[in-house]
Amino acid sequence: MRIDLNADMGEGFGAYSMGHDEELLRIVTSVNVACGLHGGDASIMHGLAMRAKELGVGLGAHPGFNDLWGFGRRDIAMNARDLEYLVAYQIGAMQVFAAYSSAPLRHVKAHGALYNMAVKDEAYAGAIARAVKAADAGLIVVGLPGSEMRKAAEAQGLRFAREGFCDRLYRQDGSLVPRSVPGSVIGDPAIAAAQALGLARGEEIATGDGGRLKMEVDTLCVHGGETGAVGVAHAVRKALEANGIALAPMLRGTSVS
Repeated sequence: MRIDLNADMGEGFGAYSMGHDEELLRIVTSVNVACGLHGGDASIMHGLAMRAKELGVGLGAHPGFNDLWGFGRRDIAMNARDLEYLVAYQIGAMQVFAAYSSAPLRHVKAHGALYNMAVKDEAYAGAIARAVKAADAGLIVVGLPGSEMRKAAEAQGLRFAREGFCDRLYRQDGSLVPRSVPGSVIGDPAIAAAQALGLARGEEIATGDGGRLKMEVDTLCVHGGETGAVGVAHAVRKALEANGIALAPMLRGTSVS
């Protein structure tokens, strides 16, 4: 077995740093880089692209709403065509910095509220998929299994990577417990590692509403902006490797799992 381990990074801007980018780059196999709207800036994007190439980490774009004040976590109503162009704009920016590093951009994963809205909203999911296809039909779309994002990606002929979360509680229907609910973010490395191992094996995991959930995933996410992200990522990688699961980045043009 093998699986990808990804983290969201590059979400500071200017003089303001956020997260644990350098530490996480040495643990994960793929990185989702903020593209300058909910967070990030040109210098950060360039630096992460270069560092990811140096460390052999797969490079991805992490587009979000134009919502620096709310860190991209506020629902925003948009015309689907405007949203498509907004996402394409961010992917294009990340493609340039991938070119600086002479490494390919491999995947696109929407950020925050945009990700969560596209899980259920056919129009939003379609806008993202069309933007990805216009930018590069070889890019992998990352999203929740069984979501509108998967349907939209497949409708556009794009490859889709099913994502599981190490550090977030799930509901029994496969959706994530909102961050506004206490305990929705898993900070205990041992609990996060156990959930990651269960997801990687396709086993049942406990949900926040007292149920059980089973799903297959191709990539696992650790949120890089959380205080304990490095400890969680270490524990997850150790648990996976100790159980014979190899970690490797998603590869363009081949199976994601």
